[in-house]
Amino acid sequence: MNHHPSYNAGMTATNTIETPAPPANDTQDAVRVWLRFVRLQQRLSNGIAAELRAIGLSIPQFDLVSTLSEREGITQGELAQRLYVTKGNVSGLVDRLVEAGLVERRPIPGDRRSHALHLTRDGRARAAEGIAAQRAFVARTLGRLPDSDVGELDRILRAWRDVARETL
Repeated sequence: MNHHPSYNAGMTATNTIETPAPPANDTQDAVRVWLRFVRLQQRLSNGIAAELRAIGLSIPQFDLVSTLSEREGITQGELAQRLYVTKGNVSGLVDRLVEAGLVERRPIPGDRRSHALHLTRDGRARAAEGIAAQRAFVARTLGRLPDSDVGELDRILRAWRDVARETL
């Protein structure tokens, strides 16, 4: 029988080969983390949705008015690009916000097909309420983690985003 150290490496007393531990980046671990992330995202979305509902906005409506609060005068097409949705989705959403008196369409000189979108005074007030609600929500949730954890999470999310951009 050969007793060379490399021959016996990985062998047990019954002469079976030991299975190495799975690597830390095992697919099963990745799936577990993915599911945890998806569940957390859903919980957070439900939480902020309830807060926004209390001030009369849905998440998509808040996305639209908060975007317009940063950049008024853009077209529906530009808004759709910023929100990563279709022009059709934005059109219906804008229609409802115009009806609610929060957004107005203004003609663009020389362009008969497009309109510039602007917040009304009520729209600016509602956007400010929504932004304040969002900041308070973030402070009560993510803001309770140590700064070092938030920084590490940001690093990880950026890395994940970069991989997704390469893959998708």
